[in-house]
Amino acid sequence: MIRIKSIAVIEVFKTYLKTKSQLSESDIDTIVAAGHIKKVRKRQYLLQEGDVWKYNCFVLKGCLRTYSVDEKGNEHIIHFALENWWAGDRASYESGGTSLYNIDALEDSEVFLIAKPVFEKLCKEIPALNDFVNALLHRSFIAVQNRIHTNISSSAEEKYKRFVEQYPQMLTRIPQGMIASYLGITKETLSRIRNQTSKDR
Repeated sequence: MIRIKSIAVIEVFKTYLKTKSQLSESDIDTIVAAGHIKKVRKRQYLLQEGDVWKYNCFVLKGCLRTYSVDEKGNEHIIHFALENWWAGDRASYESGGTSLYNIDALEDSEVFLIAKPVFEKLCKEIPALNDFVNALLHRSFIAVQNRIHTNISSSAEEKYKRFVEQYPQMLTRIPQGMIASYLGITKETLSRIRNQTSKDR
């Protein structure tokens, strides 16, 4: 882990907070001073199954994925996080229990981390931060609920169409096999859908 050295990189986080919250400049400076930047090389783990997740993690640069591996060695991807997204295992963070997931980098990445006890102290001291976190969690819950509904009620074609509409920036940065895993379909099915989509254009 490294201490904050790059003003340009941390400005990504500061700009995000300015546009997404009611935090003052002073509050934002306090929050930034409470965390640190970590560089995560491509294919390097940020979290491994069996460890405890203890941070609030904001992606400054790059792309992360959160996934589990079943008994047959198959990967099941539940989340991607690009710049300006949050990453982590909320269940492990809240319970203090070990994580069921791995988080690794699909690209050379940089993340901003604030340890749980420090972040909780900040939320108590800065009401605007606490309000922001609650709103973020509410939006996250709705997003997860919508994804579950899509997965159980939509065809493979509909799942892919929704993914393209929601996350067009991911199409050129994430391998097709991983997108298939995220959608819960096979690589062959995704290839067929992409080929058909190309023909229909």
